[in-house]
Amino acid sequence: MKITEIRTRVVQWKGKTVPLPPHFCTNPMDLVSPMLTKATMSTFTFHGWLVVEIFTDNGLVGVGNAALSPLVTKQLIDLYLKPLLIGADPWDLEFLWQHMYRKTMAFGRKGVAMVAISAVDIALWDILGKSAKQPVYRLLGGRTKPRIPVYASRLYSTPLDQLAAESRKYKNEGYKAMKLRFGWGPVDGAEGMQRNVALVRTVRETVGDGIDIMADAYMGWTLDYAKRMLPLLEPFHLRWLEEAVIPDDIHGYAELKRANRVPIAGGEHEHTIYGFRELIEARAVDYIQFDTNRVGGLTAARKIAALAEAHSIPVIPHAGQMHNYHIVMASLNSPMAEFFPPVDVEVGNELFWYIFKGEPMAKDGFIDLDEKTPGLGLTVDEKALKKFKVTE
Repeated sequence: MKITEIRTRVVQWKGKTVPLPPHFCTNPMDLVSPMLTKATMSTFTFHGWLVVEIFTDNGLVGVGNAALSPLVTKQLIDLYLKPLLIGADPWDLEFLWQHMYRKTMAFGRKGVAMVAISAVDIALWDILGKSAKQPVYRLLGGRTKPRIPVYASRLYSTPLDQLAAESRKYKNEGYKAMKLRFGWGPVDGAEGMQRNVALVRTVRETVGDGIDIMADAYMGWTLDYAKRMLPLLEPFHLRWLEEAVIPDDIHGYAELKRANRVPIAGGEHEHTIYGFRELIEARAVDYIQFDTNRVGGLTAARKIAALAEAHSIPVIPHAGQMHNYHIVMASLNSPMAEFFPPVDVEVGNELFWYIFKGEPMAKDGFIDLDEKTPGLGLTVDEKALKKFKVTE
């Protein structure tokens, strides 16, 4: 089997989007917001997606994807990765990954280059599953759980009555865990801290103590601010506090973890096994949250998952989507997965529901993967792409 063609398409949403109110979600731009004239969350909305299809000489087509900076990622694949792959055997997966990694090392290593490698690698694994006539999770080790528990990941910093209604809805739908986002950071002072506490208190009082609650600062806090927030959050028994500081502040993560007040999670914006080795050696996180379509694809994700297991650190990948679900299904060290309930387009996490067919829906707080569908189980919804601007 040989690779004959690679097609990359950027799909950009043309329809209406949900307006985001101020303080919808903290983010790294908040710290410079006093110098800006518009809401900082607009920097972190992404209404485009990259779809990668790899074609083989025996008619198989592998589908991969990437969400961040899709136009730049497309260019990197077309100019630097595609020439390495045409004519290659997709079963030489480790060699192809290393070839792509080492070819882009001088200007890549992390960020966009690793996202590009991730999208290609996911498509290659999809081909291997289809060639073997098996779902990808079987190639990764097989089923470790009857179904995958998922947590509802949709709660943002909204009016408290609205937040309570949404969290109650998820409880009634059978979710045993849910995650909310903070709305205020260091520039908002002590009053903002109390507003953050009110968000957590509202969800906890609504769902009770029998539901896990996680909270995400999305890189929007400083170490000083996070240290002041920890004792305020401790009474609510969060399962974890996510991305409390920027990804490069590994020592900050470690200091928060040493405080032992709230479990610390991170890794969504980390790349490569070396980055996670640094996090682990620094004893910086209680939960690892790599995203398979950012961290190097399934080839890298399974290595990082094994490294985490050796250190008894659970892996709960960032985002839903099939490439993450197959990793979770095949690992006993991954107790659950994130799930984005389908909603109207707002920040961009929803777009994959519009682009692909085959994503599993949650039922009673669980999703399952079809044993009879080979590969990842996704196809591109060509009809739905008419709602997007498509760049080939």
